[in-house]
Amino acid sequence: MGISRFFSLVQETPRKPLNLSQQFQSLFSKSSPLTNHLLRSHTIPSQTIPENLPRNPKPRNQSPFLSRTFSYKPTHDNAEQQTQVSTDKTAQDAGNICKMLSNSPSNNRVESFLDGVRFEMSPALVVEVLKKLSNSGVLALSFFRWAEKQNGFKHTTESYEALIEALGKIKQFKKIWELVNDLKAKGLLTKNTFGLISRRYARARNVKEARSTFEKMAKFGFKPEVSDFNRLVDTLCKSKYVKVAQEVFDEMSERRFKPDIKSYTILLEGWGHEHNLLRLKEVYREMKCEGFEPDVVTYGIMINAYCKARKYDEAINLFDEMEANNCKPSPHIFCTLIIGLGSAKRLNEALVFFERSKASGFYPEIPTYNALVGAYCWSMQMNNAYKVVDEMRECGVGPNSRTYDIILHHLIKAKRTEEAFSVFQRMSQEPGCEPTVSTYEIMVRMFCNVDRLDMAIQIWNQMKAKGVLPGMHMFSTLINSLCYEDKLDDACKYFQEMMDMGIRPPAQLYSNLKQALLDEGREDMVQTLYERIEKLRKTALVD
Repeated sequence: MGISRFFSLVQETPRKPLNLSQQFQSLFSKSSPLTNHLLRSHTIPSQTIPENLPRNPKPRNQSPFLSRTFSYKPTHDNAEQQTQVSTDKTAQDAGNICKMLSNSPSNNRVESFLDGVRFEMSPALVVEVLKKLSNSGVLALSFFRWAEKQNGFKHTTESYEALIEALGKIKQFKKIWELVNDLKAKGLLTKNTFGLISRRYARARNVKEARSTFEKMAKFGFKPEVSDFNRLVDTLCKSKYVKVAQEVFDEMSERRFKPDIKSYTILLEGWGHEHNLLRLKEVYREMKCEGFEPDVVTYGIMINAYCKARKYDEAINLFDEMEANNCKPSPHIFCTLIIGLGSAKRLNEALVFFERSKASGFYPEIPTYNALVGAYCWSMQMNNAYKVVDEMRECGVGPNSRTYDIILHHLIKAKRTEEAFSVFQRMSQEPGCEPTVSTYEIMVRMFCNVDRLDMAIQIWNQMKAKGVLPGMHMFSTLINSLCYEDKLDDACKYFQEMMDMGIRPPAQLYSNLKQALLDEGREDMVQTLYERIEKLRKTALVD
């Protein structure tokens, strides 16, 4: 009996909460691919099953061939095991702290929730918490200030930089520069800090300040070097300002820095992401004219660029050229080709490169397996994708949350909603596969798209209970859907929650909510929200 039959049975008794563990044990037969492969040996916590999820036929495909299984089990010595135990405890404590904070009312201070907690505030724990709070700059700042008041605790460069990252996401740059002054006064300031700030400016579409931050290093006593120059160029490229990055490269290479091979590979990668193969070839020629021969990193970037541009035959030719030049391909290059060929539904060729990676002496790691899972998913050979997940588990190499995110993406794209929900339910039951904010965003969007706001909110609440905080895009998805369903009170509640976290609402989101409220004659609420937005825009954070 398959998933569709399972959900149809649930619909027959909608009023009675069901124990999912018992239902799956009794309803899934041995012939189910989810039972035999992806989902075996896992249980589901009790909860109410959703009703009336859309049904979609599930095509079943067979694989041309599947990779053979290695009998490899990773081993750890005592020191590694002790380190892992310590890391696991830190992650667990950080998760518990974030659960407490994420469920606190917005008008309550952090102290009222954390004073008296039995956690030893180590630098590693504080950094982990701040990273988990990266989508809530306001909460991150409050926690940062609370932590520094704890007996014997002192912030490190890493904790400052984790806070800077969180504040950068909500464009609190005035507060960031105050933190820079604190870092300098305490002797904790590094060049890396300036790189982080440049990146946040670039992500905020403020290219001028991104470049200015690079220049400010000298005012704080740091001499910029070619590695810092490379980081600026890389920041601009990754923020989709490749043309500006090229201008910076040309300007600075003429009067200040002599580019190295990394400088050129960064530009190659930037133009590759832009699918501008003409400019990519120009930079490649210039690099060779300057006496730099392509290495494995250069080849990897070029091959990735051709795959991004869907020039797969050219990518394979470049791979052959690399081997002819006695340059051994890296696992990353094999992953690139497996992913690219898989996305083009050239599955047989993708599988050949998977086998070639093993023949080259590389034991498949999680990224390689994930690439293979993705290749099967592109051809909707889900049975074989689940078999690969089984192989990963048996070999002690994953899976991880990214593995499941890939599967979920393709199931949802194919409108196999029930199957996606079942996969998601089991994710959190497997160590190392706990849903991330990306996973929750995928699921919330899925339920919003099939008009199941009740389930979207249930997933949202589950996420908050786990201490995972939503980002701007996730808020936008839910609020827009609530507006569409005329659930304006709920839409306003989440809109306010977004601003409580210090996230500035996108203009289009506010416009949608404003129009929906005006249509209902609720001008007073429009005014209230407008005043909150203006206050958020004009007011810098205060401790």
